[in-house]
Amino acid sequence: MRKSALFTVLFIFLASPAILWAFEPDTSDEMQLSVAKAILDVNKVDPGMEKFFDGAAGYAVFPNVGKAGFGIGGAHGKGLVIVGDKAVGKTSLSQATIGLQVGGQVYAQFVFFKDEVALGHFQRGNWEMNAQLSAVAVTLGASADADYDKGVAVFTNVGGGLMAEASVGGQKFTYEDL
Repeated sequence: MRKSALFTVLFIFLASPAILWAFEPDTSDEMQLSVAKAILDVNKVDPGMEKFFDGAAGYAVFPNVGKAGFGIGGAHGKGLVIVGDKAVGKTSLSQATIGLQVGGQVYAQFVFFKDEVALGHFQRGNWEMNAQLSAVAVTLGASADADYDKGVAVFTNVGGGLMAEASVGGQKFTYEDL
């Protein structure tokens, strides 16, 4: 697995140096490699995402969030917070939902912080995202009309699975400095 992960990172840097110039993953850290791949994948789907990576004060990337539901649902994922070109913290998200829902899904989630105030609020820990702040599903051109809401912009890039839902819930995040 390590050789495969190292090959992936080398490919990322050789094939797309402009996309990842801001984040330089530690090739011995599997989470950093997963985050780098998630960034590459989302930029392939919508190259306009680059403006969020370039302009944000920092961002959290959850490369593999697992979500499932049948009436009551939940999701969980772990990720990193990146400022400039370095990972500065570990983070996790947990989600609970209730409503009409069935299925399972894996996705990557990106939370961008417009300024130091929004980033600092997240880094103080136990940050919550309520149902009113919704995530934008990444498709070609999705980032063109997207903007920050209360200093935060959230995007998801579906990796697999199928989930039908009309539910209400929220996400809770934790943060820990590296």
